[in-house]
Amino acid sequence: MKSFEVMGILNVTPDSFSDGGLWLDPDAAIAHGLELEAQGASIIDVGGESTRPGAEPVSVDEEIRRVQPVVEGLSRSLSSARISIDTVKAATAAAALEAGATIINDVTAFTGDPDMLSVAAASDCQICLMHMQGEPRTMQSNPTYVDVVADVAAYLQVQVEGLESAGIDPGRVWLDPGIGFGKTVGHNLELLNRLDELVALGHPVLVGTSRKSFIGKITGSEADDRLAGSLASITIALERGAKIFRVHDVGPTVQALTVAAATLRGNQWEAEASE
Repeated sequence: MKSFEVMGILNVTPDSFSDGGLWLDPDAAIAHGLELEAQGASIIDVGGESTRPGAEPVSVDEEIRRVQPVVEGLSRSLSSARISIDTVKAATAAAALEAGATIINDVTAFTGDPDMLSVAAASDCQICLMHMQGEPRTMQSNPTYVDVVADVAAYLQVQVEGLESAGIDPGRVWLDPGIGFGKTVGHNLELLNRLDELVALGHPVLVGTSRKSFIGKITGSEADDRLAGSLASITIALERGAKIFRVHDVGPTVQALTVAAATLRGNQWEAEASE
């Protein structure tokens, strides 16, 4: 894997916290996915069910109705970007994989649907396991940890071992600490600051901080005015070893990470640029 990858968010939902309702029309969603690729996204993450705090679940039929035509359209039209399906439902994941997705991004780390393991085992797709305390409707009510980083790391390690026991190559697995999913501002900042402890588990780490409420609580900014805070958080995450960044604002993110990655390489950058 190169030094970083940017995953562009494509929510085909009416109620996502930042962009709900913008891409409900499949043609508009496909066009936006192509634009995200043009801005530098190497992964397009398609989701048909909001996981914002307080979100209500949708039926599997409705979720498939929302995402399947978008995944099919993108699989025919993208130049090189891969497609991720953001779902907790095995039937939705299976439909998306059949339509052209190659990554399952599950915010329950495969605990939400017992059939998700068999769907993943029948495919060679990559898998992103995320930590969440509770579930979207209640996760922010009173999140509590002994040591948030150690607790998240232990949970994710157990989930990886469960996949390995089911015959899934752990080399296919990414880890996501679940910033904002059952965490206080302090928990989120501690996870970012000590992200290297999750990187040490040996799997690519995905970070999703884009426009999230902890940035607003720190800065007093609304969701559509959190780009600078989002860029600050992902730059820290890159320095701590994160590899994949799930964001709304792909172009600015690619530019920020490119400069940050070049800075971390230092003099080595000039040698690489002259090759």
